[in-house]
Amino acid sequence: MWAFLILNLVHPFPRPLNIFVNVALVFMALMHGMQLALLKSTIPKEGPQMTTGEKIRIFLFGVFELLVWQKKFKNKK
Repeated sequence: MWAFLILNLVHPFPRPLNIFVNVALVFMALMHGMQLALLKSTIPKEGPQMTTGEKIRIFLFGVFELLVWQKKFKNKK
């Protein structure tokens, strides 16, 4: 999905589709960024800290990577 949205920046699609894809890219980046920020704010200080790689994967893949991270966190308990 990210590749399709970013491709529009490099090689713009025809006019009406171009605007929709740009809006979708901004919306997706905002939603994934907000999801990552909310997750970081809910992790206790003494809890497991996320690595930079995990943060990037959660931003890129959203809820799918978040579910993997939560499952890994539950297995550590």
